[in-house]
Amino acid sequence: MEFSEYFTIWDQLTPGQQETLSKSCVSRAVKGGATLHGNGTDCTGLLLVRAGQLRAFILSREGREVTLYRLFERDLCLFSASCLLRSIQFDVTVTAEKDTELWVIPADVYRQIMEQSAALANYTNEIMASRFSEVMWLVEQVMWNSMDRRVAVFLLEEAAIEDTGLLHITHERIANHLGTHREVVTRMLRYFQREGMVRLSRGTVELTDRAKLEALRGA
Repeated sequence: MEFSEYFTIWDQLTPGQQETLSKSCVSRAVKGGATLHGNGTDCTGLLLVRAGQLRAFILSREGREVTLYRLFERDLCLFSASCLLRSIQFDVTVTAEKDTELWVIPADVYRQIMEQSAALANYTNEIMASRFSEVMWLVEQVMWNSMDRRVAVFLLEEAAIEDTGLLHITHERIANHLGTHREVVTRMLRYFQREGMVRLSRGTVELTDRAKLEALRGA
């Protein structure tokens, strides 16, 4: 499929703007685990996902990660173009969680069209508002919710994303998503196992009682 089929407001752009975008964007294919933005890079460009899965996270001074949000097919990542967003004062790292195909849109081209197109400006503001809501939800989770509830929420969301109750994921990766230590996650998962909610084995977590996890999520 072409770029135009994945860019949500393509039909609201002028033919000239469409041509500029299509000529400037670069198609890339990256392997799972690859870093697309971070480590001090300023302006990678905007990332439009064609297929696969990306993860945006921040890193503390102590080296602990916490996931801000994830991106899937047709999602557009703005934070990888930090030069476009002068008010952003924190570093965001974007990595591929799975093998991913995407387009990179140069930030200067995007800015130029956004200054001309009210539709693109509104679309960008909508994305920013959505990402802000996700970050505020994260802050609420960290500040007000217990770790057992946060782990339950993560497991249920991961099961929905992967469409399976058998998750191939390590305790370390779960800890990275939640911004905590691996030992904390291991302790919580063992408690879940004793309560019959999950079954643990090396590199996997199987959800065995979703009703209990749902009850914990809604507690």
